[in-house]
Amino acid sequence: MATDVRSPASLHARMPVVFVGHGNPMNAVEETRYAAAWRALGAALPRPKAVVCVSAHWYVAGTRVTAMARPRTIHDFGGFPDELSRVEYPAPGAPALARDLASRLAPTRVELDESWGLDHGAWSVLRRLYPDADVPVVQLSLDETLPPEAHYALGARLAPLREEGVLVLGSGNLVHNLHALSWGEHPARPYGWAVEFERTVRAFLDREDPGPLVRYGALGRAAALAVPTPDHYLPFLYTLALRAPGEPVSYPVEGIDLGSVSMLSVRFG
Repeated sequence: MATDVRSPASLHARMPVVFVGHGNPMNAVEETRYAAAWRALGAALPRPKAVVCVSAHWYVAGTRVTAMARPRTIHDFGGFPDELSRVEYPAPGAPALARDLASRLAPTRVELDESWGLDHGAWSVLRRLYPDADVPVVQLSLDETLPPEAHYALGARLAPLREEGVLVLGSGNLVHNLHALSWGEHPARPYGWAVEFERTVRAFLDREDPGPLVRYGALGRAAALAVPTPDHYLPFLYTLALRAPGEPVSYPVEGIDLGSVSMLSVRFG
């Protein structure tokens, strides 16, 4: 039977919104400090009725939402140990929530997708936040044809979900430059431009000034190096759009991995 997670908003306090830097997929199976921090974050969050996840790894033409009752676990990577490819995250889907999302995002056309599932940007984090896989999950794609401003606007339309017990989770990386990965030192030192861009993001967040973060292409050389492609940055804009005026921001996970991958997590509320 399809899971229907909709319920009166009055029954729920406003849910926080979270962006997670997911980084290396091995964080899903190895006991790293990031895995431990995600586990602690899951314990600290109010328990949601469902999760709407925007992952960097569903970057396609068009806006789609997973609408199946049992989304499959997608192993969308290569070159990792077999252990990672054996991971299953059998969280239920939420077809009714998917249909509701399609309605909320109008006039944007949203395809109800029956073929995707949960990619590693979603399940690598969710299996630490909710290890029993008992919270329904819906994934929302990133339309590669849209500019950042349009993604930010789509994110804002998800605001009512916060009053309905639904956690909106962005999964990507604020700094994600795989061409610059540093393997020579253990641990590798962060590049100066990676540190600079992450500090810039935090400064704008701390003073509640989202505009420059939406128009990140104008932030100079550090931004160009930190965000060479938009896929890992755009999920952050969906969460940024949901911050209420005066709402506190916190950073439950910090660190820059392999010199050029920010693991920073951002929590609003």
